[in-house]
Amino acid sequence: MTEQTKGGRTSARLVESMLELIQARGYSGTGLATVTEHARAPKGSLYFHFPEGKEALGEKAIELAAERFRALLADAPGGPPGEVVGQVVEVLAGMLADSDFQLGCPVSVVALEMGGQSERLREACARAFDSWIEPVAAHLAAHGRSPAEARALATAVVSTVEGAMIVSRAQRSVEPMRCAAHALAVLLAA
Repeated sequence: MTEQTKGGRTSARLVESMLELIQARGYSGTGLATVTEHARAPKGSLYFHFPEGKEALGEKAIELAAERFRALLADAPGGPPGEVVGQVVEVLAGMLADSDFQLGCPVSVVALEMGGQSERLREACARAFDSWIEPVAAHLAAHGRSPAEARALATAVVSTVEGAMIVSRAQRSVEPMRCAAHALAVLLAA
């Protein structure tokens, strides 16, 4: 095994740990010592791979979260937009319930906690949300919506699902997510 491969694996473990800890504890509640302990990595490796510190690691964690959600969207079966949104929401609701409502969207967590304090993290969150809006808009456009209307509706879809996840966590119920999916299906069928 080469050092580069080992280093790449260490870096990936640090990013994965940061993502998991943000989901469980928030960005502000996640210290770098906790990240290295969780990742089973020496503290020096954190600064080697992320010399710019916690914000750089947080940015990579946001990118990983964005990538995973894009994959979830890509893996959703085709069909009318309302059905696709409903299927994606059901997967997210299952993930939320399986975590006993402990794990939410790390992108929204970072945006809420750090959006006014760190331009770097705010921009990373904005890019993540855009990366989810774009495929939803493309799906809507493929089903007859104009590009402008598709983009506006896709923004509403992502925003509604994000809000529903927050309310679901607060209420410890997936019902808000299911209500959002139903409302979005009605909106998208109009």
